[in-house]
Parts: sequence; structure tokens; C-alpha cells
Amino acid sequence: MRQAWWKEAVVYQVYTRSFKDSNGDGIGDLGGVLEKLDYIADLGVGIIWLNPIYRSPNDDNGYDISDYRQIMNEFGTMRLFDELLAAVHSRGMRLIMDLVVNHTSDEHEWFRRSRSSKESEFRDYYIWHPGKEGGLPNNWRSFFEGPAWELDPATGEYYLHLFSRRQPDLNWENERVRSEVRDIIRFWLEKGVDGFRMDVINLLSKAPGLPDGTDFSSLTGHDQFANGPRISEYMRFVKDSMSGYDVMTVGETTLADLETIAGYVNPEHGTVDMAINFEQVSLDRGQGVFDPIPLDLRAFKESFASWQRRLDGRGWNCLYLSNHDQPRQVSRFGEDGPNRSISAKTLATLLHTLQGTPFIMQGEEIGMTNVAFGGIDEYRDVATLNYYRERVAAGEDPAAILPRIHACSRDNARTPVQWSAEPYAGFGSAEPWIGVNPDYTTVNVESELADPDSVLQYYRRLIALRKEHPVIVYGDFSELTDQEIPVFAFERRLDATVLTTVLNLSTTDAVAVVPEEEDRRLLLASYADFEPRGSRIPLRPWEAAVWISES
Repeated sequence: MRQAWWKEAVVYQVYTRSFKDSNGDGIGDLGGVLEKLDYIADLGVGIIWLNPIYRSPNDDNGYDISDYRQIMNEFGTMRLFDELLAAVHSRGMRLIMDLVVNHTSDEHEWFRRSRSSKESEFRDYYIWHPGKEGGLPNNWRSFFEGPAWELDPATGEYYLHLFSRRQPDLNWENERVRSEVRDIIRFWLEKGVDGFRMDVINLLSKAPGLPDGTDFSSLTGHDQFANGPRISEYMRFVKDSMSGYDVMTVGETTLADLETIAGYVNPEHGTVDMAINFEQVSLDRGQGVFDPIPLDLRAFKESFASWQRRLDGRGWNCLYLSNHDQPRQVSRFGEDGPNRSISAKTLATLLHTLQGTPFIMQGEEIGMTNVAFGGIDEYRDVATLNYYRERVAAGEDPAAILPRIHACSRDNARTPVQWSAEPYAGFGSAEPWIGVNPDYTTVNVESELADPDSVLQYYRRLIALRKEHPVIVYGDFSELTDQEIPVFAFERRLDATVLTTVLNLSTTDAVAVVPEEEDRRLLLASYADFEPRGSRIPLRPWEAAVWISES
């Protein structure tokens, strides 16, 4: 298997707005990232992923970009970014940026000029349509609820927005648009960034003629705008724009199945190093992101195993269960009550011992949980607010909507990082832009640094193991089958070294069945008194263990 620095490292995701406020305005900023950079380095991670820090009116918290070459005023200056980048590199880490080129902000100069006139030279930078039979151009729906079209009164035409109405989609059919994107990419690479996480990169190509979708669902039209006919060409263009640089590329590939993504990440002819897939984080959802259903553990295990088997030696996995678009993993796939700490450790063990690059969402390493705000006025996420308004307009009782929002809102992952038990969780001196989770007095970095058995200390040990044992990075994967439903057990093999992971993903006792081995050496366990003896290993609720055998 080809070796690469981005395979061997762990990624730490920084959502700057919620990370650390350094100037007392209630908003996290680049100064706060600098202030806590040693904390990130001490975790042992090798890569920092910054969510968008470009200039933006923040309709979608930075994913609506008004200037790709300027830093958001609330976050700081380009000089401060340059200082941060140098500080990251001086600590032996790398930094990747978010590349958001499916859409811009409606305040971007391109769109201002595009909407000014049908004759504008920028008109074709975006996707405009006069409508059909007095109505919308087609039946496509937005990811953020409602139609994917907005009427612009000035010219009497509609523009496409697959997300917020303030995020008009770029027209990738236009060669000038592609050239602009290439220039943006080169601008940041010349500054020294080490790669990109590419937002919804597989949505760039829309079906010719913009036909109606045939999948009448909560996201009607996705069969016409996801993984479209020219997507390989466009993704190849983005990759080629980075030629000459040793970079890491991560594609966010929503609405793409395993076989499609296997093509995107193929090391011989693919277009990205790895892809963020949505299969595992869709298994507890019904018709939409605000439709929680019970998790089928059998399907959960099989999903991870399928991706491991399919990409083993033929691609690379992106390993995650939470990020800025997903609720907190311990509340969703573990427990956020008495078993919060132990289940957080077990979920971490799962992600960090599979083949692929693990991604840590800020706060995940201390076991931060979902938050149940008391009312809709406390939420900030545009998708959440749009969903609430649409359901209320449809006649639904607001009291019945809130529990779904509590479980599913993206704001669950966006509450401020809990640094201490001080006011505002040590995030800053002023009231934060979004409320702090009330459990910050017990769940915080300061207390976990002082506790040798904390989730944070466990993450540090997990990350250190990755550096000590190449089998964790480059070993083959094989599932140990015929387990009880709550048990996920697998082996990783590299030459004569075998790494075994056993996990009980439930609140009940279970038994793992593993091969007999005499030379087992325990590397890590979620319970301090675990002993890997015999072939039938009893596991307590949320018990996880990793051991190694070397012949």
C-alpha cells in the first residue's frame, strides 16, 4: 500500500466560531486558535482542518463566501492567518482549508454583477432560468428545506440554490468559473496550506436541461444534481489545479454510495484522496435529517465492515461519526448519561483502529454532548430554523418539533468548546454567539486534563498508538464474524503483526468470540481492569479493548 502523510495522521476539526474567543466579542477567532494551538498539538494530531474563515455575511456560518481571498472580519486578519499557519507548521502539523465552490454568498461580487442584468458578463457565473409555465423551473428541493429556486425580481428569473437562498449555485459549465476556482486554489496553496476539505464537491455537475427529479422525497431532484454527468471532469479539474503541491484532498460526497465513492478515491484514477461518506450517519435517520429512528446495530457494523472491505488497498476511508454538520456522536451513537465517558471511549476506539484517517470534531475528545435548548430562539443554524418554520407553516405543533431538533440539529456540534467550569465554559469573557451546553461544569478540558482516566487522556493514548504501530495505519482489515449483535470485532494484519479490536456497542453485557492467541499484549481498554484471556471474552456495557500479537 502506498504510504502518505495524510494516512498516518489524525485530523482535528476546528470550527473557529465556537473554538475560543480571544478578544471578548463572543465569537471564536483565529487568535483563539493560536492561543490553544499547543493543546491541539499535545493531542498528537497531525492535521488541523479549519472550517471556512473567508469573508462572509454568515447566513450559513461561513459556507456562504463573499470573498475567497479575505478573512472574515470577526475572525481576524490575513496577517493573523499567516501567523497561525506558520505556528502550525512549526509544531510539525499541517493545515487544510475548506474549499466551498459549489456556491457563493449572494453578496459575492460575482453574484451582485450576475443579477444586475441579463446581459451582464457575469450572468452565466450562476444558474438562471426563466421558470416553466408560470412557476418554478423544476421540482428540485433545497437541502435546507423548500424549493431550490429563488425568484429575482430585478430580472424576473430564478436562480438555483441547493442550500440557503443566500447561497446561489455556481455554473460549472462556464469555463470562466472553473478558471476562477483554479486561481483561488492556487492562491491558498501558494500561501502554504496543505490541502482542502472540499464542500459538497460531487454536486458541481447538474443534469443538462435541469429536468424534474423523479425521486419525490424530502430532497426531490437529487438524482439530477448529485454525481452528475460531468462530475469526474470537474473533480479532475480541481485535482489538477493542485498539481505540483504535496497536498491532502478530502471530498464531501453527499448522496453517493460506496461504489461511486470507490471510484472517486481510487488511487490510480480517482480525483480525491478520501471522501466523507454519509452512510453510517444516515442509518438512524428516516426520510430526512430531522427524522430520527432507532439505530440498527447490525446495519451499523455491516456498513463499517463493507467500506473497510471495499476500499482495502483500493482507496482510503475517512473515519468519523460527528462533525459540524452532525450531532455529537456520544449522544447519538453512545450514551450521554452515566455511561457518557465509557461510551465515548468505545466510539473513539472504533474510529481510530479501523483502516483510514480518523477525524475528530472539536470537543469530541472530551466527550461533549448534544444540547437541548429551551426554545427555537436559542438556535442559530439556518437549516434548523428553516425546518422549524416549514413545519409550523404546515400546521405542526411546535412542541412536537423541538424534540426532533434537540436530537438532530447541527447546532449540537456548534456550541462553544468547554475549556473549564468558569463562566461561558472558559470560551471567552463575553456571552457567546450561541449558548453553552449546561453540562460544561463537569465536562470540560480542565477537569479532563487532571483525570488520568478521562476521555481526553484516552484519546491521547489512542492517537499515540497510531504512531507506534504501523499495523493501525497500513494493516489489512478482516471482520471477526459470528458475534452477538452488540459486538463488533475485527483484526488488522501487517506482515506478522495482528491487531485485534473488540467493542460492545450497547448498554448490556455481551461476549466476543476471538481466535486463541498466547502472545496477546493489551494496548488499550476502556475499562482499566480488562484482561484479554481465552477465546470467549465477556464484555461489560460499552467495553472496548485493543491488543496486539507479534510472531
